[in-house]
Amino acid sequence: MEKLIITTEDQAAITAHLFLPEHDNHKLLLINSATGVKQQVYFSFARYFAENGFTVITYDYRGIGLSKPRNMKNFRASMRIWGSEDFKAITDYIKLNFKDYKKFGLGHSVGALILGMNKDSHIFEEFVFVGTQNAFVGNLKLRTKIEAYLGFGIVQPLTTTLLGYFPAQWFGLGESLPKNCAYDWRTLILNRKSTNGLLDKTDDYSKSLTQKVFVIRAEDDVWLTEKGVKSLLNDTYPNLKPTYRLVKTSESEKGEIGHVNFFRSYNKKLWNIILNELI
Repeated sequence: MEKLIITTEDQAAITAHLFLPEHDNHKLLLINSATGVKQQVYFSFARYFAENGFTVITYDYRGIGLSKPRNMKNFRASMRIWGSEDFKAITDYIKLNFKDYKKFGLGHSVGALILGMNKDSHIFEEFVFVGTQNAFVGNLKLRTKIEAYLGFGIVQPLTTTLLGYFPAQWFGLGESLPKNCAYDWRTLILNRKSTNGLLDKTDDYSKSLTQKVFVIRAEDDVWLTEKGVKSLLNDTYPNLKPTYRLVKTSESEKGEIGHVNFFRSYNKKLWNIILNELI
C-alpha cells in the first residue's frame, strides 16, 4: 500500500492510497467512497482485489478522513466539488499512470452519483454500484421517510447553520461533513429530482455514459429501495446497461450487510460477487 497526495485543479490536496498486486492482471479498480465514509473502510476490500491481481485506488474526498482540514467551519467543499474536482484529479492521475490498463469504477452510495460530474468517467470499461440510488424521500419506506424529514428537514440544516459544518457522527451518519456537502445531501433527500438536482448545478455528463454497470443492493439496507435504485438507472443514467444483484442477509456470515457493511472484513465471502463480475 502506497500513500499518494494528489493535487486538484483548484489546489486542494487529496489523500489517496495505491494497492499494487504481486501478480498484475493489468486491471485497475477505483473506489469512490460513500458520504462521510473514510477510505480505511475499504482497505481490506482493496487488499483482497490486489491479492487477485488488481491495482486498486482508494481516496478521501476533501473534508473527509485524511483529506480533512484542521478547521471544518465553512470549509469550501460540496458533493459537486467532490465529483468535478476531487474525482477528476484521481482520473487524471489514472490516465497518466495507467494508460494501458482495463479500468473499472466502483461507486458506493454518493460515489456512484458523482460519476456524472466528471467527463472522464468514460475511461472505465464497467461500473459497480453498491448501495446507491436516487435517495428522494418519496422513494423511501415509511419509517425511514419520517426519519429523513425530521433529520434532513430540521436537524441537519439547524446544526449545520449553527456550526458551519454538519456533525454527522452525532447521528451515526459517518464523518462530519463540510457545510455545502451537507446541503447537497439534503438536496438528494428532499428534492424530487434528487441526483439530477445536483447535476443541474454542475457540468452534467451522466447521459453520455453507456457502459455496463453491476448494481448491488443489500436486503437489509433500510435507506435503499428498489424504487430508488431503478430511478437512478432510469432517470439519471439511462444509457448505462445495468444488471442487478440483491444480496440477502443469509449470504452474510454475520447476517448483516446494511449500507456500509458489505465492505467489512467479516463479509469477505461476499466480495467474490464483484470479483467474479470483473475478472
